[in-house]
Amino acid sequence: MKKTALPILTRAESEVMAALWKHERLTVHALVEALDRPVAYTTALTILRILQQKGYVRHEPDPEGGRAYVYLPAVAANKARRSHVRDLVDRLFDGRPEELVTGLLEDERLSRAQLELLRGQIERSLSPEGYADKKPRKEPKR
Repeated sequence: MKKTALPILTRAESEVMAALWKHERLTVHALVEALDRPVAYTTALTILRILQQKGYVRHEPDPEGGRAYVYLPAVAANKARRSHVRDLVDRLFDGRPEELVTGLLEDERLSRAQLELLRGQIERSLSPEGYADKKPRKEPKR
């Protein structure tokens, strides 16, 4: 059974999801307050409805009563990040994750501590236990 990829989020949708992942459950009013930039109530509500259609958000009646709904993430942050990285690798790096990693190493100013973390992750992935857990992707045709 093939996994279906999550739809890609726009910048505004990503900001809303970041707030939901941080706070776990928000009303529209609370979301507007939680965002880093000013957003109208109706804009926030529209984005939430789009996110619900995309499968990222669900809602339920506010337990405190009234007509308001509480919005909750329906997708874990880690799952969304992995899906977006996979899409980025497929679209911009011809399915070659090593190209993305090389680009990051060449273009970003990473601290020694960040590089050590990456080294540790690579070493764990190369170990027999780490490698056995991963199914290699097919090499892209060139």
